[in-house]
Amino acid sequence: MFTGIVQAVGRIANVAKQGDGLRLAVDAGVHEIADVAVGDSVCVNGCCLTVVAIHGATLEFDVSAETLRCTTGLDGAGDVNIELALRLADRLGGHVTTGHVDGVGNVTRFAAIEGDAWGSWFLEIDAPADLARFIAPKGSIAVNGVSLTVNAVVGARFAVNLIPHTLEVTTLRCLQPGANVNLEVDLVARYLARLAEFPA
Repeated sequence: MFTGIVQAVGRIANVAKQGDGLRLAVDAGVHEIADVAVGDSVCVNGCCLTVVAIHGATLEFDVSAETLRCTTGLDGAGDVNIELALRLADRLGGHVTTGHVDGVGNVTRFAAIEGDAWGSWFLEIDAPADLARFIAPKGSIAVNGVSLTVNAVVGARFAVNLIPHTLEVTTLRCLQPGANVNLEVDLVARYLARLAEFPA
C-alpha cells in the first residue's frame, strides 16, 4: 500500500528486454534506500513494482508485458516518481493507493493559473471512459503516483490544481498537453461500485 506522497524523483537509467517484458534499472538518486530489500514493493510512476536486485542507489525491477500494456512511462529512460511501501506507523498524508494502475489518461491542458498568488498550475486530463464513474469532485485520484484532489469533472475529463511544492518534488512539472499519465482511481469508489453490482 502507498499514499501518493512522492518521496523522491528517480530516473530510469537502463531498460533491457527480458522475455516478453523488461528489466528496469532505476537510479533512486539521493533518496535513502538503505532499508529497501529485494522483494520489497516500490511505487514507480504510480505502478507497484517488486525490487529484484539492488546495486548501490540503483533498484532493479522486472516489468511484465501485462504491466507494460496498461501503463505508460516505464519502457524508456526518463524521470519517475518514487514512493516506498507504507509502514503501519506512517502518516497517511495523501490517500490510500495500491499502485495498481487503472488506466492511462491524456493531458489536455497544463498551464499556470493567471492571477494566482501562490503560483499554482491547472492540470486537465482525459481519463478512459470506463473510469469516469469513479472520478468525483473533491475526490482523490493518483496521477503518475501523486495523490491529488479532483476539482472538477465533466464526463471523463477532470481537472486538478498543482501547488508549487507538488511541482517542485514530482515529475508532474514536466507534463505537456498530449502527454500520457498513469491513473489510479480512489480505492473506496472502486469497491463501492463493485458492491453496487451485486446488491444483497
